[in-house]
Amino acid sequence: MSRLPLVDPATTTGPARDLLAAVQSSLGVTPHMTRAMANSPAVLKGYLELSGALATGTLPLATRERLALAVAEQNSCSYCLSAHTYLACNVAKLGEDDIEAARHAESAEPLADAALKLAAAVTAGRGDLADADLAAARAGGLDDAQIAEVLAHVALNVLTNYFNKAAEVDIDFPVVSPHTHAA
Repeated sequence: MSRLPLVDPATTTGPARDLLAAVQSSLGVTPHMTRAMANSPAVLKGYLELSGALATGTLPLATRERLALAVAEQNSCSYCLSAHTYLACNVAKLGEDDIEAARHAESAEPLADAALKLAAAVTAGRGDLADADLAAARAGGLDDAQIAEVLAHVALNVLTNYFNKAAEVDIDFPVVSPHTHAA
């Protein structure tokens, strides 16, 4: 059971109601994560605005979903793995092999692979990044705008991973569990 109440879009008022209505209108559903975030409309608004801004960037949807999967896997976030596996399959139209590869920060597409390797390095380093990792991203074809976007996607996904794990948000997608990682 979620540690934070799931705000009911039908009974809430004010900014939370408006934000949840926007989520419903955009997605056709109101995921539990957004309902938990709505306990603070500022949190939900911040998440939605950063997510919306990054959707207008240069990285394609399939790469953005791969990034979300890689970061969620590294952070062992079942909620985000479940949500982004669903989105990767049903919205970005990635196949099972692509989804599994993304969870290991790998892709057969060179640009996506470079983005995933960069995201994995940033996530593992908790923001610290070796010059060699940045050089590898550039050698893999990422330009400065794409590098900036990868860094921002890592931050966005760390936000949702940590939020969902700490709040123990109930998973409302087909459940996907993190792989067992050696410590």
